[in-house]
Amino acid sequence: MPDPANLLLKAARLCSADVRTEFGADVVGYVAHDEWEMALVLLQELGDVQPCPPAFWTLLADVARLLWLESDVVWYEWRRSEASAGAFLAELSLHDGGRATAIPPGRLLRPMWDIGLPTGEFAIAGLWVEGRVALEPGRCARVRLVPLTPEYWGHLVPGDVVTMHETRVAAGSARIVQVVPPVPMAS
Repeated sequence: MPDPANLLLKAARLCSADVRTEFGADVVGYVAHDEWEMALVLLQELGDVQPCPPAFWTLLADVARLLWLESDVVWYEWRRSEASAGAFLAELSLHDGGRATAIPPGRLLRPMWDIGLPTGEFAIAGLWVEGRVALEPGRCARVRLVPLTPEYWGHLVPGDVVTMHETRVAAGSARIVQVVPPVPMAS
């Protein structure tokens, strides 16, 4: 069975040197006192403020799995996908009549998106609703999108609007707020 302490220290080493210097002692201290969940929380916070490679998020998911933190496992695996493929942060408005049920937060969907491809084809991207409240039809929420084929999404910039489809009828519209590039693999 892998040792959570070793996995946490490996993840800390994947942080940039300036962040590692600033927070590294705290992570090492928590690990030394077997406070693995606190070390995990601190590392997640570090990953939220600086780009971390996919391996970082994989290590955090492995630790969360060992600590039986299943919702954290799902979140860290999502973040690994973002680090690998890049992501788009957006404001999604669900159209009335386009979708019958709410989208729960922390649940992955893979709808089709009209992103303005010259061929008229749709592209697929994973959708993650941020926060703790379900996104109801007719409402708006902040979402994260991870494209299945990132090369199709490269033309999008903040302010662009893409349309979500689950059937022929448009289910919603998302305005891109931020483009998050993929993170290079750690060497």
